[in-house]
Amino acid sequence: MLNSDQTELDLPPTHSESESVFSDCGGRAGGAEDSGGVGSRAQSRVSEQGEAVKKDLQHLSREERRRRRRATAKYRTAHATRERIRVEAFNMAFAELRKLLPTLPPDKKLSKIEILRLAICYISYLNHVLDV
Repeated sequence: MLNSDQTELDLPPTHSESESVFSDCGGRAGGAEDSGGVGSRAQSRVSEQGEAVKKDLQHLSREERRRRRRATAKYRTAHATRERIRVEAFNMAFAELRKLLPTLPPDKKLSKIEILRLAICYISYLNHVLDV
């Protein structure tokens, strides 16, 4: 959205605008020429920027590169998805364990730590029964 101070000329061109500029040149960026055209200059500029980013990242430590990679939205989304799946599996395992433990009333809601403590006591009781 434009501010009252901004004009369209102040904004950088978007991808679709650059395509429309090059569409008059025979349907592909660069026109009829294979090299040296406007499209090849734009491509070389993009590749130079990519190389500059690579050079910028090369001097960083492994830890810093890892931090930067983890800061991307794509990485955060993938990590959040994996974490959600992990937590769901964890909760399902607790639910299965809870079904195996005898409590009164049987449908009593227990916290995870209570489930673990009750499981320890129940296993001890079963060992005692087997030993007798």
